Amino acid sequence: MQDPNEDTEWNDILRDFGILPPKVEPKDETEEMVLHLQKEAEVKPYESMTLNELKEAEDEFDEDDMKAVEKYRQQRLQEWKSLQKRQKYGELREISGDQYIKEVTNAPKNVWVIIHLYRSSIPMCVLVNQHLNLLARKFPETKFVKAIVNSCIQNYHDRCLPTIFVYKNGQIKGRLIGVTECGGANLKLEELEWKLAESGAIKTDLEENPKKDIINMMISSIRSTSVHDDTNSTGSNTDETKCFLSRMF
Repeated sequence: MQDPNEDTEWNDILRDFGILPPKVEPKDETEEMVLHLQKEAEVKPYESMTLNELKEAEDEFDEDDMKAVEKYRQQRLQEWKSLQKRQKYGELREISGDQYIKEVTNAPKNVWVIIHLYRSSIPMCVLVNQHLNLLARKFPETKFVKAIVNSCIQNYHDRCLPTIFVYKNGQIKGRLIGVTECGGANLKLEELEWKLAESGAIKTDLEENPKKDIINMMISSIRSTSVHDDTNSTGSNTDETKCFLSRMF
């Protein structure tokens, strides 16, 4: 029997009259593989959609797509919830004294709250607010607030400013009172970040205290001045040094 796919003049005539079916062209396996890979690499339309866009486009998907869409929707929803939880705050907010209990003491459970009591006339307070504003953006899961001190505490002495309190679950977990404890008039952003991280309020990516070299130099200097003291005196000086440095850094 003659092969209908054979290239002959007679077969071509028979195809023209519809007696033989059209010639079957041999498949190009390379081309098929390329097409398959392209299809596999295609981004499904729903993978670039927001939750609202997914809802609006539901009628455009077939049954198989809808199963994948629903799975993808749940994944996007969980990502959105996680993002909302982590980025709940993200700014340094101003509050008044009568908001203190609501915003600080009664903040949501397990939320760290950092509050700065300040006067705008004190340069160090202005500097701390600038740093806290940047840290609030870097650590959006922590609540950063500030309040003019007179609205919270009457007759609060200027020597105690800036004052930073760290709260969690209504309890004070850390405090920095005055210029020295806050880090000095030349306070750097990283130095304040480290101090707040020590209280647990933020999770810093700094590997060590930015003032480590300064601390070591001061300890060395203080010890050298005491090298000729007797043992008891040296012990006393050591304790005083630790106390002094703990308040400074």
